[in-house]
Amino acid sequence: MSQIQNNIWAAPRLSMRWWPVFQRNWLVWKKLAIPSLVGNIAEPLMWLVAFGYGLGSLVGQIEMGGEKVPYILFLASGSICMSAMNAATFEALYSAFSRMHVQKTWDGIMNAPVRLDDVVLAEMLWAAFKALFTVTAILGVMMALGISHSWKLLVAWPVLLGVGITFSCMALIFNALAKGYDFFTYYFTLFLTPMMFLSGIFFPREQLPGFVRVIADWLPLSVAVDLVRPLFLDRWPEHSLCNVLVLAGFSVVSFWIALALTRMRFRS
Repeated sequence: MSQIQNNIWAAPRLSMRWWPVFQRNWLVWKKLAIPSLVGNIAEPLMWLVAFGYGLGSLVGQIEMGGEKVPYILFLASGSICMSAMNAATFEALYSAFSRMHVQKTWDGIMNAPVRLDDVVLAEMLWAAFKALFTVTAILGVMMALGISHSWKLLVAWPVLLGVGITFSCMALIFNALAKGYDFFTYYFTLFLTPMMFLSGIFFPREQLPGFVRVIADWLPLSVAVDLVRPLFLDRWPEHSLCNVLVLAGFSVVSFWIALALTRMRFRS
């Protein structure tokens, strides 16, 4: 463990040695790719069908920016961000924890000339890739259903990759703190679930009370929805630079904290 930084808050020491770790995760995942993909896309598609077509038939249309849009389009444009969040979070929590704590894979990797910083970076990028892979499949189904055919959805891919990076960085903080799988329940119950309902996925945030709306507008999932939803409506998002910077800020700060806590865990 001599590779662990003495100063846990030192700047990340990163290199291209993260790539073999990423490849290792890819080779293992390929054996279970189809069951994993089905598991990742089944739940969001059930949400879309149940709420989009079921509740959507009762709600009808929602007014956005002076324009009325079908509820299923409103829901789809938000739920794709939720799918990116969930896919990245599950990979950076349960799978990464298994490799780090249960299987001791990280210990084995660090017997090679690979730093812990590179392992954490590889796990973050792998979780973001899994999120992008998942949302690509879901976007394909949405387009097949005719929910949206805007060419601007091409821009949604790098945005959703950024969403995956942001939430994988945040999840790695709790991965570093966890003693067991049960610990992740706190993260989902106290943070992800409330954010899912406050970020404008199922209803416009304008319906929230004033003080709650102020908080909700700065949540990372809200920022993601504000970037992606206009693309579904064949528009360019407003304040895109500000929103991108907010996501980048969450990513950088969360990754640094996650790395520091992981260094502390491996040093102890």
